Formats: sequence, structure tokens, C-alpha cells
Amino acid sequence: MATREIQFGTDGFRGIIADDFTFDNVERITNAIGAYVLGAYEGKTLLIGYDPRFMADKFAEFAADILSRLGFRVLLSSKVVPTPVLAYAAMTEAESAGAIMFTASHNPKEYLGIKFIPNYGGPATKEITDKIVSLIDTKVPDTKALGEIIKTDFSAPYFEHLEKIIDFNLIGQGGVKLIYDGLFSASVGYFDKLLEKHNIPFEGVNLHHDPNFGGGLPEPKAKFMKYHKQGFLTVANDGDADRYGILDENGEYISPNIILAILLKYLNSKGLKGKMVKTVGVSGIVDIVAEKLGIETITTAVGFKWLSEAMRKTPAILAGEDSGGLSTGLHIPEKDGIFANLLILEAVCALKKPLFELKKEILEFAGQEFFQDRVDIKLKSDEEKNAVMEKFAKFNNIADFWVFETIKTDGVKFLLENKNSNSTGWVLMRKSGTEPLLRFYIETSNTDDIEKIKDFINANI
Repeated sequence: MATREIQFGTDGFRGIIADDFTFDNVERITNAIGAYVLGAYEGKTLLIGYDPRFMADKFAEFAADILSRLGFRVLLSSKVVPTPVLAYAAMTEAESAGAIMFTASHNPKEYLGIKFIPNYGGPATKEITDKIVSLIDTKVPDTKALGEIIKTDFSAPYFEHLEKIIDFNLIGQGGVKLIYDGLFSASVGYFDKLLEKHNIPFEGVNLHHDPNFGGGLPEPKAKFMKYHKQGFLTVANDGDADRYGILDENGEYISPNIILAILLKYLNSKGLKGKMVKTVGVSGIVDIVAEKLGIETITTAVGFKWLSEAMRKTPAILAGEDSGGLSTGLHIPEKDGIFANLLILEAVCALKKPLFELKKEILEFAGQEFFQDRVDIKLKSDEEKNAVMEKFAKFNNIADFWVFETIKTDGVKFLLENKNSNSTGWVLMRKSGTEPLLRFYIETSNTDDIEKIKDFINANI
């Protein structure tokens, strides 16, 4: 399948292993990245990492060999590495021109992906990925063994950095009962090692790498976070550890929207300054909390690359998305699930309250609660997706809601009002950047309205 057109989605190129994710296609993409770097950077050092997926290490070694023959000094990870760890190294390593990460994040085990991380330590912009795609199948000079491959452990500098921005002593003295569910992810060997290094007690489960992810998905959501004990916080990460998930002391999954609101208020109380940077799919509760705290918000399209771009242009107190990715202006412009879980633990310990109580307090502070759900529609082609989107774009009413405004930051966001039930909300309709799906994100202030909107969407596909 070497002739297949290569396209980069929200976070690089992904495909099914041995179907469209092949050595031929990886060679094409790696050569294109090499050609781009040779034309755009003075530095000739490229970093390569990989998550626990089947064959990810072999593809990484293959790419390293290609780049070394193009004259690059290649720092190849000596072990499974989280995306944020590699991103931090790409930003701080001397003469770094960026990094290549082999991961499919939270996708099923059959998938693998490749993405380029520029030396600013965040996702590549659309301009960069478009340039890389344009260079695919371009002839790149073979400089014959002018480069080198150096096996590298990237963990130590990353650990040192986190120790400057996270209060490990506070966490260690906070008395939080903690479960770390490794979910067989890339955070295993990193998050647990940090806890052990700082004598923070925890119970660990699924603390080994498994390409089959225990038969589930490497996604830190309630469905896959099955281990809980009353009175314990449970934290987890996705396959490459750039997303986080958390169950409170009662076993309830706390949505990233609530976490963002809690952390925004906590970071503000510490005196941190900057804007709240969020994607268009983030809950209205974050807007309300930001407004009450006098913090300006910036709203971007879905995908952390857009948050990263905003973070590099303006100071950010917090940047986050509803899918479980966050960072701050003190950290890399890339989502980091390890950092996120540590920041949550720090907030719980600093505020000396259980997470379920912090959730209750933030809802009281906002004076409003919102409820979310999502409908994913699998369609065969972009033509089918476009037809559905065009149909919905003409609606003036969705279920019992009046569409009083539409926003086209990313896809179409319908702002809704139901005057009969005095309920408000929105529906965001957009194409997935990583899977063949048309997604409908739903938020309302009345939980009963969620099912009505879902039924309306399904009836009109």
C-alpha cells in the first residue's frame, strides 16, 4: 500500500498496522520529515520515541536508521517513552530539530501512528504538517552513514523539570490515598517512579506494558478504569500518557471539564497569571469560572495543536480540552497526563479537601451545572459526512431547542435555548481528526435534554 495518499489528522498520521501503517509508508513519512528538517532547521539532531504498541519499537528503529543515513544525529529512546517526556526533550535537547513519536494514543490496539514534534515541544502546526505532506515521495539525498544513532533515556531531565513546578513534598505529606492504574500505558515506569522517588504511597494496578492493553482501550475513562477502592483517588493515563483520567474518592469519574474548572481556581489562588486557553468543546462551566475570577479566555479549534499555538503567543495560566489534555504556561506547550495527575494531587493536598468536595464547591462557585455526552457517527466517506453536516447546518431547531447562534471555529457549534424548560446548551458538530467519524458533542443545563438531543441526531443521520 505504498502508493496510498498520506494525510495528517489532528495529531499526525494514524493507520491500522500492516494495512496502511506499513514500513513503506513510514519510510515515506520519515524521509519527508527529514527533508523538511533539512530545509527548516540548522540543528541536525532528531529524537525518536515510541509507546507500548505492537511493533512501535521496530518502526522507531527503522526510522532512526533512515535518518542516520540522511546525516542526522538520532537520539533513539532506549525504552517506551510518554509523548510529553519526548516533547520536553525535543524542546530542551541541544541542537534539537524536533522529535518523531510512534503512537496511536487512545486508539484500539490495531492502530499505530507517527507524528512530528517541533523543537518548541508541542504539536506540529498545520503549516508544518502540510509542508511535510508536500515533501512525501520527494527525493532526499542519501549521505551514507554520516549520522549516528544514540540510545537515550529521556526521563531524568523531565523528572527534574517536574520537580520544579510540582510540590512533591506537599503531596507526600497530604495523606491522600492513591491508586495508580497504569492501564498498560507509556506512563508505566515514569509516573510510578516519580511517586516512589518522593516516597508518595500508592497502590498500583496494570503496571506493565501490554500491546493488547488488557483487552480494552488505553483510554482513561470510567469504562476502562475498573479498579477503585472507597476513599481512594484513582488516576490513569492513555496509551502515550498525554491524557489523564481520575476517579474521586467515591469512585465517580470526574470529567476533564470539572478538573479544568477546579485547577483554574486553584492556580489562580496560587497567584499564577495568564489567560485560560481552551478548545471549543470545553464546557461552559470553565467560561463561568474564568469570568468570575477575572481571567480572560481564548477559545480555539479542537486539537491541542491549536492550544499549543495560542500558548506560544500569550501567557497561559491553564490550557485544556474536554478530552483529557492539559498543560500550563510553566510547562511544555503540549498536553501531559503525568503532569495533569500530579497537579490534581497537589490541588487536593493544598486545599485539604477530597476531590468530590472540590467538585461540589466549584459547582457552587459557578452557580450552574452542565451535562455532557457525545454521539459518534461512523460514515464511509467525506462526502457522506459533508452531506450530514450540510443538512444539520440548515436546522433552526434541534429537539425542543431554538438555535440562536452558530459558531464555526471548528465544524459548527449550535448555541441552544429551550424557553419552555428554561434550559440552555450547545451541540458541536465536527469531523474527527483521528478516526473516520462525524462527532456530535452535546452540553445542556438539564440532564433530561441530553437524550432528546441524541435521539434527534440519530433520527436525522
